[in-house]
Amino acid sequence: MATFRTLDDLGDVTGKVALVRVDLNLPMQDGHVTDVTRVKASMPTILELADKGAKVLLLAHFGRPKGDRNSTMSLSLVQGAVENVLGREVMFIPEVSGEVAAQAIGILRPGDIGLLENTRFWKGEEKNDPDFAKAIAANADLYVNDAFSAAHRAHATTEGLAHLLPAYAGRAMQAELEALDRALGAPEKPVAAVVGGAKVSTKLAVLEHLVGQVDHLIIGGGMANTFLAARGVDVGKSLCEHDLAATAEKIMDAADKAGCTVHLPYDVVVAKEFAANPPSLRTCNVHEVAADEMVFDVGAQAVEALGDVLKTCRTLVWNGPLGAFETQPFDAATVALARTAAALTKEGSLISVAGGGDTVAALNHAGVADDFTYISTAGGAFLEWMEGRELPGVAALEK
Repeated sequence: MATFRTLDDLGDVTGKVALVRVDLNLPMQDGHVTDVTRVKASMPTILELADKGAKVLLLAHFGRPKGDRNSTMSLSLVQGAVENVLGREVMFIPEVSGEVAAQAIGILRPGDIGLLENTRFWKGEEKNDPDFAKAIAANADLYVNDAFSAAHRAHATTEGLAHLLPAYAGRAMQAELEALDRALGAPEKPVAAVVGGAKVSTKLAVLEHLVGQVDHLIIGGGMANTFLAARGVDVGKSLCEHDLAATAEKIMDAADKAGCTVHLPYDVVVAKEFAANPPSLRTCNVHEVAADEMVFDVGAQAVEALGDVLKTCRTLVWNGPLGAFETQPFDAATVALARTAAALTKEGSLISVAGGGDTVAALNHAGVADDFTYISTAGGAFLEWMEGRELPGVAALEK
């Protein structure tokens, strides 16, 4: 694993200005923040720096204002939510650089926290404009990146600043990088990966990368239908990208050459309509799907066999549900396998790392989110990491 400076490498920061890149792109409804998970993630970093006497300046984006000021996307709207989570007063600063920011920083005392305006109000942010980054850096002494979820973007405040100031990974970033390294960087073998979701097209790069990295590739969700169809299975009216059959074949061939076993369901839960507990619901062998039926979940026998696979593994990476888990009873396979993984993790035989929006929701639904070794709330960044791509915001932190 590449090495990064962390907060453990900081000297005396009393009175120094620390720019901390966090994720405050929070969900809102009727003008109120509805989920503060991302604030809680960066709370340890923010409070550690403040308690060490730094002047902490929070940098974040909010929405897609495309380089223009937009009052509906001002970070002033989340100021109260940030204060509630931190249990501290937070000064809102309506700029990110220049004289207004400098004056506000002058008012802050060591240990105080300021919240700078939405970085995307300036076109220089998404363009990674060096002059924009220099203007922000001019008022600061050090830079801390605690927003892994934005690390796949080469923007001024996620990548540019790291080249202008002493740069460190915050506690949330550090935990993420250490967990990901344990999962695919230098994992304990054998390694299994669960990849689910609706379409192969959205996970092509992930699958192509993983077959060379893991010992077992478990494919679920609608994308499993495409792989089954590529093997000559008639999946009826199921969601299936028939035009990607040749691509699925190539991935399976590559897996064979790499010594990776691809696991596809051999029994499935089908129905003639997508609804909760439909009257046409049944479980059958994959070769018995009728022309007017759709596959919505992996069958119980296949899930039990997959659980046995996990019992032989030391590391698990999970991205995507096995079925249409939002609607019962098509959540059964995801819940069952997640609970097996959680039990193996709790007994110490499995390191389990999961990520992606649907995955987090599915593991919460199964009641096992707290039992996995690590769960990443990052969406795009986690997916790009699973694709084996270099993340600019992470690369910029390397020593």
